[in-house]
Amino acid sequence: MGDLIRYPSPNEKRDWTALIGMGIFLASWIMLFGGLFLTYGAVRLRSPVWPPLDLPTLPLDLPGFNTVVVLLSSGVLHYGYSSLRKGSVSTLKWTLPASTLLGTLFLLLQGFVWVELWNDGLHVQTGAYASVFYALTTFHAAHVLIGLGALAWLSVQSWRGIFTPARYLSVRLWSVYWHFVGGVWGLIFLTVYVL
Repeated sequence: MGDLIRYPSPNEKRDWTALIGMGIFLASWIMLFGGLFLTYGAVRLRSPVWPPLDLPTLPLDLPGFNTVVVLLSSGVLHYGYSSLRKGSVSTLKWTLPASTLLGTLFLLLQGFVWVELWNDGLHVQTGAYASVFYALTTFHAAHVLIGLGALAWLSVQSWRGIFTPARYLSVRLWSVYWHFVGGVWGLIFLTVYVL
């Protein structure tokens, strides 16, 4: 008797196709962010002093706290997704809104950092240092905003009972996206704020 062949169900094939599509989508964003990071690196390498002496230095306290907020948001979302896959639908009903609130807090705190730096004299027109800083952080914030819209929509859907242990594709895809956005922030924090 030959080996049993297991054929994937139509949903499995669709899920893998969607996951590959998300991977391709994120790869395109990696290239865009990569271009911004390369620009930042080029500006930094050409500068004799970093950061430029006539401009305010970037704060570490609030962006550092923001990094913890992003990690918590990502962790809470992962916990909700994992719980859903294990059969706990009710856990997702609080983890999605909690992750959304943490993401909103991140965006608000980033806004405070921008206002503080702007008031201290770090304006886009003050040079390449400021331009690249605002380009990276604003581009990232736009992606956070997209993710927050998706998480809010998923939160409503979870309360409507849409997701089950067998029906979770959109939660999975947006979780991947949200983890990507968090990872990019970690890289921004490390390269722009810390180093």
